[in-house]
Amino acid sequence: MDLIANLATGFSVALTPANLGFCLLGALIGTLVGVLPGIAPITTIAILLPFTFSLPPASSLIMLAGIFYGAQYGGSTTAILVNVPGESSAIVTCLDGHQMAKKGRAGPALAIAAIASFVAGTIATIVIATASAPMAWLALQFNAAEYFSLMVLGLTGAVVLAHGAPEKAVAMVLVGLLLGLVGIDVNTGSPRMTMGLADLGDGIGFVPIAIGMFGIAELAVTLGRPQDRSLLAFKLSNLWPTAAELRQCVPAMLRGTALGSVLGVLPGGGAALSSFAAYALEKKSSRTPERFGHGAIEGVAAPEAANNAGAQTSFIPLLTLGIPGNAMMALMVGAMMIQGVQPGPQVMTAQPQLFWGVIASMWLGNLMLIVLNLPMIGLWVSLLRVPYRVMFPAIVLFCCIGTYSVGNTVFDIWVMLLFGLLGVFFYKTGAEPAPFILGFILGPLMEENFRRAMYLSRGNPMTFVERPISALLLLMSVALLVILVLPAVKRKREEVFREE
Repeated sequence: MDLIANLATGFSVALTPANLGFCLLGALIGTLVGVLPGIAPITTIAILLPFTFSLPPASSLIMLAGIFYGAQYGGSTTAILVNVPGESSAIVTCLDGHQMAKKGRAGPALAIAAIASFVAGTIATIVIATASAPMAWLALQFNAAEYFSLMVLGLTGAVVLAHGAPEKAVAMVLVGLLLGLVGIDVNTGSPRMTMGLADLGDGIGFVPIAIGMFGIAELAVTLGRPQDRSLLAFKLSNLWPTAAELRQCVPAMLRGTALGSVLGVLPGGGAALSSFAAYALEKKSSRTPERFGHGAIEGVAAPEAANNAGAQTSFIPLLTLGIPGNAMMALMVGAMMIQGVQPGPQVMTAQPQLFWGVIASMWLGNLMLIVLNLPMIGLWVSLLRVPYRVMFPAIVLFCCIGTYSVGNTVFDIWVMLLFGLLGVFFYKTGAEPAPFILGFILGPLMEENFRRAMYLSRGNPMTFVERPISALLLLMSVALLVILVLPAVKRKREEVFREE
C-alpha cells in the first residue's frame, strides 16, 4: 500500500501541466541528441545545467532525466539507418539493425527498438519504485566509514569499466580527486592549490569543467570526423513487425530488461555495458546464433531493452545513496546540489514529492517517446541533412552563455576553454574523461567522510575494516582490481573495447 501511495504522490507531481511540459521537452531534446551523432546526452546536460537554475528542483530533474533516457531511444535511429550509433549504448544495435535496414526491414527494426525500449522503461520504473525503499533503508545504516568505502568502490568500478588502459583511468581519477580539493579548506580556512587566484577560493566550478570536458571537447573531436549523409537511400515502409517477430522478441526483451536493470545499479555500469552484455547473452542462448550479425531482430530488441533499463536503474544509487555510478549520474548529482538538494537517503523522506515525481515521470517520458519515435522517424532522419559544421558555432555559443550565467564571470569561460583543450588531449591520448569527472565530484565528499570517520574513531584507521559493511565494500573494490589484472580478463576486456 505504501508503494501505491508513493506512486500516487509521484504521478500527482509528474502530471502537473508544467512538469508534463518539461518531461516532454526533455524527451524531445534527448531523442534529438540521440539521433544526431556526436552530440552526446552528457554533453547536452552539461550545456543545459545553467539554464535549469531558475526551475523548481523536480522540474529540473524531470527534464534532465528525460534527456538521458530519451537519448537511448534516439541513438538507435542512426544506428539502424546509417550504421552510425548516435549513442555509445547503440553500438551493438548497429550489428543487426543496420543489416535489417539493408534488407528493406528498417521499419520493423526501428519499431522493435522503440517497443523494446518502452517495455524495458516500464519495467525499470517499477524496479526503481520497489527497490528504492529497501536501498534507502540500507543507506540509513551507513556511517561516514561506509560512505567513504562506497565511494572507493564507485571509483574502482569506473576504472574497471573505463575504455583504454586501466592505469590511465586511475590517473584520471587521481587528477579529478586533486582538482576537486582546490579551494578553501572548510576545516582550517586555509587556501589549497589556489595559486594565489581569488577566483579559485570557492574551488573550480563544476559547470565549466563539465561543459569543457563533455561539451567543447566532444564537439571539437566530432567536427574532425567525416559525416555520412547516405541514410536517405532507405525508404521506411511496413513499420510494424509481424506477429511472429514480436513473439520472437518478447523473451529477448525480458532478458535484456532483467540484465540491464541489474547492471545499471552497479558502480560504473549503465546503458552501454548493459547493451553489450544483453547482446552477448542473447547470442549465446539462441538456438541459431549464426543469424546474429546478419539481421536477427532479437539482436535489436535485447540491447535496446537493456540500455534503456540500465539507463533508468542507474538512478537508484543516485537517488537512494547519493552516489553517482557513472559520469552521467555525476552530472545529475551536480544538478541536484545546484538546486540545493543533497543527494542521499534523506531525499526520500525529506522531499518525497521530488523523489517520487522523478520516478513517475520516467514512465510518462517513456510513453511520450513511443509517440516521438514511431510517427516522427521521417523528421528525425531529415535532421541529419544539416551539416555538423553549421551546428557547431551555435552550440559553442550556448556553451559560453551557460558557463557565464553561473557565476557571471569571464574566468569561468577561460576554465571551460582550458578543460575543453584538456578534453581533446585526453581523447587523443586514449584517456577517458568519465573517471576524471567522477573523481572530481566524489573527491570533496570522500574527504569529508574520511575526516568524519577518523574523528568518530578518534584517529583509528582500522574503523574502515572493523565495520562489516565498510569492510565488505573495500573487499569488493580489491576484488575488482585483482580481477582486472588477471591476464584472461585483460585480453577479454581489450577485445570488447576493440569491438566498440
